[in-house]
Amino acid sequence: MIRNVLSIAGSDPSGGAGIQADLKAFSARSVYGMAALTALTAQNTQGVSGVHLVPAAFVADQIRAVFADVRIDAIKIGMIANAEIADAVADAIEPHKGIPIVLDPVMVAKGGAALLDLSAVEVLKGRLLPLATLLTPNLPEAAALLHGATAETRAEMADQAQSLRALGPEAVLVKGGHLSGHESPDVLATTAGLCWFEAERIPTANTHGTGCTLSSALAAELAKGAALPKAVADAKAYLAEAVAHANTLSVGSGHGPVQHFFEFWPMAPNGTEKRR
Repeated sequence: MIRNVLSIAGSDPSGGAGIQADLKAFSARSVYGMAALTALTAQNTQGVSGVHLVPAAFVADQIRAVFADVRIDAIKIGMIANAEIADAVADAIEPHKGIPIVLDPVMVAKGGAALLDLSAVEVLKGRLLPLATLLTPNLPEAAALLHGATAETRAEMADQAQSLRALGPEAVLVKGGHLSGHESPDVLATTAGLCWFEAERIPTANTHGTGCTLSSALAAELAKGAALPKAVADAKAYLAEAVAHANTLSVGSGHGPVQHFFEFWPMAPNGTEKRR
């Protein structure tokens, strides 16, 4: 049976992040993707130039319409934008217990634009974190949620993962992509303790939408019934390949997108698409 996964997030018209990246990742990971939009953005690979929020009541209407008709096997939550939308999302999903929820606390775009009002942080923490099966912050996001300094060591990452789990989510995956050095480790905090996932840093500027892609791949794996550590391992392996193949695309002149469909769009050694 093909699983159904709902993304609640913002739109990226350039296709590299947000809802567009989520749907690509869902398809690549063999689940059926659906989307409830929280915001429209004007952005490309060089940055965000505008944000238009969807009214909170209509965000909730989208979510309730899907629940009224479709079996949902997992939910990914991305850009929430403000406190009113955060409350509306929480109201819409709270009645549906037992569905895996991956919460990616999108706060700042790759180019530096703010994507979450400061007033929404406390609502996010108070209402959505306790609903989450897995919270997936990067280092600046983890620091913002804890009102602390950005972690610079593995020990600080581990401490912040444990502190975030104390706020209510079942598990927390703190992503170490912002650490200095050649490695990019992530740490998973669960009731069983800490588990580290090692990865080499891939030298590329094409990292637009990596957080969206990872959280969506995680939601897909949880929807298919994977245990949390395996879901993380499989989703990270998928993202690593998508980043490694990003240079087979030619999209924009800034932070380009990852190649979500590297398995399905094979390239010849000279960089051209293979004939089928």
